[in-house]
Amino acid sequence: MSPLVKIRSERDRMSAVERRIADFILENAQLLRDYSSQQLANALGISQSSVVKFTQKLGFRGYPDLKYSVGEAIGRTDEGDGEAAPLAERPGGDPLGAALWQRKARAEEATRHINSPETLHAVVDAIDSAGKVFLIGLGEDDLHARGFAVRLSLLGIVAIRHFDVSRMAAQVAMSSPGDVLIVFSEQGKHPALAKIARYFRERRGRVVTVTRHTSNPVRALADIALAVAAHDDASYIQSLIYQSTVQQLLDTVFVHLCEGDEARHARLVQNLDRIQQMLEP
Repeated sequence: MSPLVKIRSERDRMSAVERRIADFILENAQLLRDYSSQQLANALGISQSSVVKFTQKLGFRGYPDLKYSVGEAIGRTDEGDGEAAPLAERPGGDPLGAALWQRKARAEEATRHINSPETLHAVVDAIDSAGKVFLIGLGEDDLHARGFAVRLSLLGIVAIRHFDVSRMAAQVAMSSPGDVLIVFSEQGKHPALAKIARYFRERRGRVVTVTRHTSNPVRALADIALAVAAHDDASYIQSLIYQSTVQQLLDTVFVHLCEGDEARHARLVQNLDRIQQMLEP
């Protein structure tokens, strides 16, 4: 894994000092070769030992090892993207749009490394074997809950989605062992969602959470946790990146559900055809 991708993917789990180091490296990767660990510490107003501990926590032997790996990653990027970079600079191009695409791509790459294939397959298997799938998300998180519930229904999977906590609590009371609850919560701190997840587990259901890559109460209750790395200094950009990265995760799970069962895939095609016929004049 690229050291820059690794830093992005772990940033949300870092301490305040570690995030300062991470942000400096991400923003000044091209200049890192000119900095010793002491110079980097001086630039950030921290101790040299903090820099060393940061690199070791990421799995590097020391700061020189990190600096060398970052240099190699930059070299590979320069060689691989030499033809793509000028596209944003063409007359009539859209630099802001191109930059947004790049930010989204970086977040999706970091998120892909956080969620192992085993984790994704565990989510697919849990949904595949569930009698019912319950979904809940509040605010913007409900957009993903609603959209994924519709897709599951098209596959013939019983999907029960609510954005009202009290109604979901009543629905959960009808859950059976082996059912799945998918909780969408960006920050993972809503007390009501944690209570519902805890109650669902008491009924021997399996809880899947979709949150940021942080330690949070909702994620702590998960049987299977999907994590999202989507940091950006601009709050409006960070929200867009998070939403698109969650969608990429859900799309991946959906594709696995389609590819893993021919009968389910055929049912999807039939349902899409039926909907199309209903929409035609």
